[in-house]
Amino acid sequence: MRFDHLGVATRDGDALADLFGRLFDASVAHQETVDDLSVTFLDLGNGYLELLEPLTDEGPTARFLDRDGPGIHHVALATADVAAALDAARECGVKLIDDTPRPGAWGHDVAFLHPESTGGVLVEFVEH
Repeated sequence: MRFDHLGVATRDGDALADLFGRLFDASVAHQETVDDLSVTFLDLGNGYLELLEPLTDEGPTARFLDRDGPGIHHVALATADVAAALDAARECGVKLIDDTPRPGAWGHDVAFLHPESTGGVLVEFVEH
């Protein structure tokens, strides 16, 4: 596996994309709406910053922002096989959020591991 992206929860994705773009000389690589989120990926050259802006007051990212405020939401690791990565996590006794891969941004298959089992870090597997 390798680092893919760091997810950042925000209430204003455009403003944060502008700031990070100027601060890190990062360009917008991709934008889309996924479920109840506006998602913007900024290219850092060796991975991405994924900005997550809820479009409603419902959903996990909106609840995260209400509970914890803006900031780092998750770390994503690229894998050649999300299903196999989930099997390996199960074998390690890790609690899964997703039992099977599901569609994510850019049409990639994704799955999340519960932070209760990963040192408080929400981990996402991404299959390109």
